[in-house]
Amino acid sequence: MSKPIVAIVGRPNVGKSTLFNVLAGERIAIVQDVPGVTRDRIYADVTWLDKQFIMIDTGGIEPESNDLLLSYMRQQAEIAIDTADVILFLVDVRQGLVDDDFKVADMLRRSTKPIVLVVNKVDSFEKLMPDVYEFYNLGIGDPLPISSASKLGLGDMLDEVTKHFRPEDMTEEGEERPKIAIVGKPNVGKSSIINKLIGEERVIVSEIAGTTRDAIDTTVKYHGKEYIFIDTAGLRRKSKIKEDIERFSIVRTVSAIERADVVILVIDAGEGVTEQDAKIAGIAHERGKGIIIAVNKWDAVEKNDKTIYQYTARIKEILSFIPYAEIIFISALTGQRMSKLFDLIEQVIQNQNLRVATGVLNEIMAEAVAMQQPPSDKGKRLKLYYITQVSVKPPTFVIFVNDKDLMHFSYTRYIENRIREAFGFKGTSLKFFIRERKEKE
Repeated sequence: MSKPIVAIVGRPNVGKSTLFNVLAGERIAIVQDVPGVTRDRIYADVTWLDKQFIMIDTGGIEPESNDLLLSYMRQQAEIAIDTADVILFLVDVRQGLVDDDFKVADMLRRSTKPIVLVVNKVDSFEKLMPDVYEFYNLGIGDPLPISSASKLGLGDMLDEVTKHFRPEDMTEEGEERPKIAIVGKPNVGKSSIINKLIGEERVIVSEIAGTTRDAIDTTVKYHGKEYIFIDTAGLRRKSKIKEDIERFSIVRTVSAIERADVVILVIDAGEGVTEQDAKIAGIAHERGKGIIIAVNKWDAVEKNDKTIYQYTARIKEILSFIPYAEIIFISALTGQRMSKLFDLIEQVIQNQNLRVATGVLNEIMAEAVAMQQPPSDKGKRLKLYYITQVSVKPPTFVIFVNDKDLMHFSYTRYIENRIREAFGFKGTSLKFFIRERKEKE
């Protein structure tokens, strides 16, 4: 299921980040921290009633600013608007209706996306409603009063936002062709890889970072089977002037990963694994996608008989939170190992859809428990009763135990490793849920 994307946009200082933080807080949705992503998160998974969506926080839009930083922020907000399914346009009741609100409204109107107009900082509906009505002048629908700081009116706002979700966004997609997202920083060769795979110049390849402006879907046929490749604009390296706004370049990558079954993270062999690469890997891992790490430009590296092993060890050390990821060394320029990429994709897809019989799982768990005794605390020992697989993509398991608190993360990882030893599951994460069951049951 591909989740709808909601972008919060508006002028600076109208309270976008406050609203974002309130919605991303534990009262509405639990947001997990991902390795490499936590410091500059600008997106969050939100659940409202039975609906899930991805929310994007954008920089304040200054429509006609010459300031370099603000113009970058405007560009990034435009990317968020292009990517979003619904736009939440936030204005400030205290500042009232200003000229820039009209300019932002015009920009949003051109996007033809559904817009929900939200008036923030309405701490008293009784006193401030006459001021809220002023925003009807924007001509983009009924203004909804809220106070993100006081958490007033958020339910009505979320009802209105989720009303615009299309039914196809909320259901499993009928598309059977596997979707493969090619992600990574600019100039690592993402577009060149797709061009090599399809044998034609379908995607513009250029040495200028960020040439691929939008995610492009390309259908590739291999051995009679069709695959959809999603090429994305890469993550850029930070520099001092861009530090605050470069985080927005992750928006498109999140969107592409969300749609994909398998994520190919392309790394430049000459540069090695970077902080941005770890961020992308963290997002794909959190979302339970199949992960392949493709080290491109391998033809340009001076090698001896140990180079490939040293490089693999370095990748596994930096990306230690995804030990299951498959690694392949390729060259889009020479075509080296490009055909093997399809074999690897197919293998990962099969592993993502692999189901293990309950009886076999319980044999593996019983053997694991016999080999390494479960932990205990204050005289009470953990008992593992039963394990079963409940879903695929990613393979997801439920373990029933006597006391959830005793099931330490390290013991769950131990059970996971035993299952991987038996069935491989290469290239895909495994998810585990721990449930308590009383002994009498």
